[in-house]
Amino acid sequence: MTDGAMMFKQRQRATWSAGKWDRMAELIVPVGQAVLAAADLEPGMVILDVGTGSGSNISIPAAQMGAKVTGSDLTPELFDDARRRAVEAGGEVDWVEADAEALPFPDNAFDRVFSTFGHMFAPRHAVAASEMARVCRPDGQITTSTWAPEGSTGTMFKTLAKYLPPPPEGVESPLAWGIEDHAREIYEPLGLELTFSHDTNYVEFPSASEQMAFMSENFGPLVMAKAALGDRWPELEADLMAMTEEWNAATDGSVRFPQQYLITVARFKYPHGQVRPRRHARSIAPAGYPCATDEPHPCRRRGPAGMAAAKHHYWSMVQ
Repeated sequence: MTDGAMMFKQRQRATWSAGKWDRMAELIVPVGQAVLAAADLEPGMVILDVGTGSGSNISIPAAQMGAKVTGSDLTPELFDDARRRAVEAGGEVDWVEADAEALPFPDNAFDRVFSTFGHMFAPRHAVAASEMARVCRPDGQITTSTWAPEGSTGTMFKTLAKYLPPPPEGVESPLAWGIEDHAREIYEPLGLELTFSHDTNYVEFPSASEQMAFMSENFGPLVMAKAALGDRWPELEADLMAMTEEWNAATDGSVRFPQQYLITVARFKYPHGQVRPRRHARSIAPAGYPCATDEPHPCRRRGPAGMAAAKHHYWSMVQ
């Protein structure tokens, strides 16, 4: 990992702990419901929620549905709210501090892997995707939601970026995850096939000024920007207020702010019920993914890259 990526992650942790994410998560509850609906979740399934935050969008609802849930996040400061919410809801969740680019879980550990606007902020997209694929079972599913770059929230992030220093070299834009072709470019080399759906979440406030006040008090990136900009904060605030009015779907002086997002469902490409080929004696592919060739192959690599390559190679052989 580069020094720039490490610094970026430290900044991310400070950013998301600066606000009150638990309040923000209340605004996107319908997104979590849509993501869960797309995942065909069943009681007893073992799931991972990457970038769980306070758990209210995926982890706790999934636990209430009977799943065995682990919620991971780079920012453990959010777990106090997560634990409180879990107790209130009567859901049992294992909260784990974890980097999306280095998940501390075994291979093939989860039936479902989720992320609701979480993994998209990892600086290296292919690394985060490889990790999610590694911990997902061969017959499992990865389901995520990401903001559309050309939508209102994407526009908000772009507006904010004009006032802040650029990210370190090598850090990819989180908004790229909202582009179907980018998701294909990242996931398909891992042996995953994708389906997409687009939806819109609506956030409502009595007025644009009340929305701005709420966001600047609770949304970590704006809390940090307000502290960093000093005298320039009113300028950014005015730009964001203008953007809100531009996107506002209400006509009575209130705010009905549309947030466009993409749901991506990723599954490993293999037909159910196939007989596995013979394991080659010299293969060092991860357990359960035999390599049936004598030729050098990526699945002989150790670690997450080898695990993902082995899954892809194995299922391509049995099709």
